[in-house]
Amino acid sequence: MAASASISLLIVVPTLNSYPLLPRLVASLQEQTWSHWQLLFIDGPSGSGHRSWLQDFSSRESRCHWIEQDPAFPGIFGAMSQGFAFAAPDDWLLFWGSDDWAASPTVLAEAVDRLITSGASASASCPFGFPDLMIYQGRYVSTSQRLGRRAAFLRTDRRQRLRRMNLGSFRRALLLGSTPPHQATWFGPGARCRLDRYAPGFRLAGDLDYFLKLSEIKPHQLRELVVVCDDLELVHMSEGGVSGQQTQRRLMEVRRAYEHALGPWWWIPFLMRYIRRLTSLFFS
Repeated sequence: MAASASISLLIVVPTLNSYPLLPRLVASLQEQTWSHWQLLFIDGPSGSGHRSWLQDFSSRESRCHWIEQDPAFPGIFGAMSQGFAFAAPDDWLLFWGSDDWAASPTVLAEAVDRLITSGASASASCPFGFPDLMIYQGRYVSTSQRLGRRAAFLRTDRRQRLRRMNLGSFRRALLLGSTPPHQATWFGPGARCRLDRYAPGFRLAGDLDYFLKLSEIKPHQLRELVVVCDDLELVHMSEGGVSGQQTQRRLMEVRRAYEHALGPWWWIPFLMRYIRRLTSLFFS
């Protein structure tokens, strides 16, 4: 228990007139058996009804705060970059949308236990104990509350339920079309020291661009990036969000992210990415 109490989690939620969706999200957090979380709403230019809801809820829940989004950092990923800046040095950071919620009342406690377990198996490549990224899994849910496609980065070891990756294996997985679901990824202090913001200009694929840049080899870094994938289903996500409604823009942004990483060979991970998506839909 003492070890889990030393972990602090900041959940950042960009909002824009989305207060009808937020009661489900906040209720799923207030039900958690592990209580060391903080919730930060970063609000775009919402109307008075939404702002009143944020103010009222924050006054009643001490673990909740809200700030206005800086116009210099527009869009969802701009708001998330503000979340990076808001986080304390030792915080773990998690980004949710207004239509996401915790998968069960015990899921944060389970996530922390598995994070601590991953730290207990530290190696020479991870001398500080904890990994830089802890990647769990998510699940899409239809409007009729039917569970749908699973959102996962890679398969885990069935016996140990987690998979430890170094920088090279993490980058290879990215370039073979896999992308961590950011709604199920805990960003640790080590990751944030390497890269503490999303690139401007991305509305839908800023997470892919972030992970690709994080995986770049930089000789000045003191130690190698360490990533752990775990099979825990952390979050439920509503189907039919903004990204699903802007397919053409998403495709253009995905291509741009891969072009930055691979130049003229961008089409290889691009094709692999959507082959994986089609396969996951088929097996779902």
